[in-house]
Amino acid sequence: MPKPEYEFHVPAGEWLVVPGQVPGMWYQILAQDEEAGNYTGLSRYEPGTDTSPNGPVTHAYWEEVLLLEGDLTDLRLGLTFLNGMYACRPPGMVHGPWRSESGVLMLEFRYFL
Repeated sequence: MPKPEYEFHVPAGEWLVVPGQVPGMWYQILAQDEEAGNYTGLSRYEPGTDTSPNGPVTHAYWEEVLLLEGDLTDLRLGLTFLNGMYACRPPGMVHGPWRSESGVLMLEFRYFL
């Protein structure tokens, strides 16, 4: 089933805990196609969140991320990204681990081609 049709509205979805061993990570589903795996959502990290225990990440889907608020430091690269910055990651691209000093809010798109 494709993503549902929504006109402009204020998302009312529940903030869910990101599974795993790192506390302070949350996500909210805005729209998804569970069959295809395509997803649009918000992610947020609380201030001080460090994903080092998860190590670097790769995945089999395309991912686009827009930082809406806060900061996000890629600890592997030693670079800090701020609100308004954008990433487009093809399948297999290594990224992270991450740390956020002030917390971060991100808009994410995940899709398979």
